[in-house]
Amino acid sequence: MKIKSKIWIESEEGVLISEGRVHLLKLIDETGSLNKAAKAMNLSYQKAWKLVDESNKAASSPLITTQIGGSKGGGTVLTPYGKSLIASFESINRACWEYLDEQLKKQNL
Repeated sequence: MKIKSKIWIESEEGVLISEGRVHLLKLIDETGSLNKAAKAMNLSYQKAWKLVDESNKAASSPLITTQIGGSKGGGTVLTPYGKSLIASFESINRACWEYLDEQLKKQNL
């Protein structure tokens, strides 16, 4: 038996971070491109941008930044805040799953 749950963190401005947004941000970090990350998730660029933009508006600092120029052209990278937000969310999510699994074990289902 397994318990299922999803969490996300919101501010007054909207959703700050969720599992889906973490996945998108990690793909941006891996590929260096919002467009490539969107394609990997089968999202339109517009939808991916909307998700990141909503998170940026809910955040205290930007999650991504655009690099211009260089030998590879431009690209998108996570900010230090974006990376710390992913780490914090994953830590909270892991703790929630551990707690929920413990609670399920206590029940006589």
